[in-house]
Amino acid sequence: MAGSQTGTALLVIDVQEAVLEGCAGVPGVLDRINALIARARRAGAPIVFVQHEDPEDPEMTAGSPGWQLAAALERLAGDPVVAKTYRDAFAGTELTATLERSATRRLVVTGSQSDFCVQTTALSALVHGYDVTLVSDAHTTTSARLAAEELRAEAIIELVNARFSTLRHPGRMMEVLPASGVVI
Repeated sequence: MAGSQTGTALLVIDVQEAVLEGCAGVPGVLDRINALIARARRAGAPIVFVQHEDPEDPEMTAGSPGWQLAAALERLAGDPVVAKTYRDAFAGTELTATLERSATRRLVVTGSQSDFCVQTTALSALVHGYDVTLVSDAHTTTSARLAAEELRAEAIIELVNARFSTLRHPGRMMEVLPASGVVI
């Protein structure tokens, strides 16, 4: 992977067929991720796709239909794909090495699921020394059942965005922006 002209990389987390099932606003989220992919390509910034796998889950076993990256993603054959088995895309993966090869200092974070792998990876990125831009309208999740109530997916997305917008970390920049406001 060539060095980034911008110091920024676009991270597309777990945008996979089975992961997207039941998620809120998927067509719009995919459109915004693809727009960011196009912007990253024009800027010469690397695009890294993260792909979750779980050998104990038939839908997420490597090679299964559900494990596949979403067909609607505008991914090129040479784009790096980092396999992961934990919510944190840095844990036990090649993500750090991949980002180091491109001299990345800032991650633009998109993907699925907001309250699981997107949130965990964005927090881990700060700890790993990266500045982070969470794209407020380019991540998604499903609703969650909590005791006797259901928390709607849209509320979870809003909560993740609100929490990240107030997050601070020593020496790191954290921002939450809509896709239209992201500079790559």
